[in-house]
Amino acid sequence: MNSLTANTAADAVLAAACFAQDPIGLGGICVQAHAGSVRTRLIEFIQSRLRADQPSRKLPLSIQDERLLGGLDLVATLQSGRPVLSQGLLAEVNGGVLWVAMAERMGPALAARIALAMDRGEIVLAREGLSATTPTAFGLVLLDERVEEDESAPASLLDRLAFHVDLRAVPLSDLEDAIHLFQESQDGDMSPPNAACDRSALPEFNDSLAAALCTTALALGIDSFRAVIFAHRVAAVACSWRSASQIGHEDAAFAARLVLAPRATRLPAPEESASAQESPPAELPQSDSETEQAQAPEDPQQLQALDEVVLRAAKAAIPAGLLAQLLLDPNRLGRGGSGKSGALKKSGLRGRPIGSHPGLPRSGARLSLIDTLRAAAPWQRLRRRGQMPARSSGRTAGSAALQIRAEDFRIKRFKERSETTTIFVVDASGSSALHRLAEAKGAVELLLADCYVRRDQVAVIAFRHQQAEIILPPTRSLVRAKRSLSGLPGGGGTPLAKALQISQLLAESVRRRGGTPVVVMLTDGKANISLDGQPGREQARQDVALAAQQFLVAGVSAMVIDTSPQPSAAAQELSEQMRARYLPLPHAGAAALSQAVKTIV
Repeated sequence: MNSLTANTAADAVLAAACFAQDPIGLGGICVQAHAGSVRTRLIEFIQSRLRADQPSRKLPLSIQDERLLGGLDLVATLQSGRPVLSQGLLAEVNGGVLWVAMAERMGPALAARIALAMDRGEIVLAREGLSATTPTAFGLVLLDERVEEDESAPASLLDRLAFHVDLRAVPLSDLEDAIHLFQESQDGDMSPPNAACDRSALPEFNDSLAAALCTTALALGIDSFRAVIFAHRVAAVACSWRSASQIGHEDAAFAARLVLAPRATRLPAPEESASAQESPPAELPQSDSETEQAQAPEDPQQLQALDEVVLRAAKAAIPAGLLAQLLLDPNRLGRGGSGKSGALKKSGLRGRPIGSHPGLPRSGARLSLIDTLRAAAPWQRLRRRGQMPARSSGRTAGSAALQIRAEDFRIKRFKERSETTTIFVVDASGSSALHRLAEAKGAVELLLADCYVRRDQVAVIAFRHQQAEIILPPTRSLVRAKRSLSGLPGGGGTPLAKALQISQLLAESVRRRGGTPVVVMLTDGKANISLDGQPGREQARQDVALAAQQFLVAGVSAMVIDTSPQPSAAAQELSEQMRARYLPLPHAGAAALSQAVKTIV
């Protein structure tokens, strides 16, 4: 048994058990795991711990506002002759658990509606002339099936969930063992516990423990106060498992390990005092026959020792390679909203209204009530006289004064703009690399200055020697862009084919998230490194031709900016193979380069 995966499995089981005991108070749990037996087993464990009377609903990502929040029940309205409201999914799950699969693909608009309902504890409906307020409170389970590290569940929802669990490296046997050990620790009492949602019913939490949790959160780079609140509630659950009346040091350490450690954005500073002892894996607090009152330390040295105990418990749970994961995961610090620039897309779901067309309100299409009534109005006299048979199999509204048939239905049409991500692919090889890099850095900074207006993102790929790498993932942060570009070296070979492959993969990743990628190549087109990293101009040229054809099939908009002193035949050939716009700019400054890019964005 691998001790690392065993500890991860044990923490996941403890987090799932805590969530099941107080799903509403703890917000929810995010489970990173591919669809399979491991994730299914944890879901079964959570469901076994929930009460039988708690509602459970699955949320499809394509859900519309009428189904999510509630709206006009068209059939009931036509039958009764008066507006009838239908209950939304968030109202149906009141007091229970909402499950979301493939959470990494959830759009920002849907995430915002769920977050607002969680914060307010109610759904305020004001649309189509209707107004209603419906209470709702639920626990949220996000099933994150990410394949690439740049994918993530919405940050706005992750901040509202107490637990973040990663089971991607955990085998089923370790998870089964962890569940078995947990069940044994419950002394055979496997009846689902009652959820403790009342904040006033939480055990007493002294100031020293609260300060220790806050200090630990700051040391780990956690700036959200929700994490500390969740840690308090988790400590209360651990305290209830011990049958104690007051939260103790072990409860705070338990909460720090399960809640604070997975949220860490930096490693805590090394201790200056004696070397810290290795913290053991989190264990279920042992039940006490006699409850003990934990006394708050008043000595500053005791307070510092308490902070170190809680911090060590959280530090021990931080996974290896955290800093590398953070660099690859810009969504960890927040995800940007949908852009307003980019390709126009016709949509039946969201965007700017552009009229309506005949159709039935199914598969997520939204009914245009006004246009439907307008289409039905001219035929009312003939229909009431019975002189005109239905043109389709649609059912009438019975004896209602207004007769609506299926051919009258009109579906709303929308036009939306997807977010544009401009991917700069910079040739950092050769003697003039520093000059080209300076131009690229200036262009990126100029484009970032417009991002707040155009809602665009930029990314930078640099290629030199035998490799091409993403030195700046998609972002609109000017500070982050400058930091990533400042230390980029130049010189070496030209692995152009590898750069084409990496840029295509990044562009396809942007497109899968609903964005519009635009690739800007800054190169002279003279490749001398093949795909396998070996020098040789002929093989490198063949690899470039093949990679350019694959890029063309992907259908990504592109521009080739020739950076050679004179227009290069190799760069022109590359642009023809990619069906990209060719622009010779041997001595262009950053402003000219930025203006050229704007013509294709």
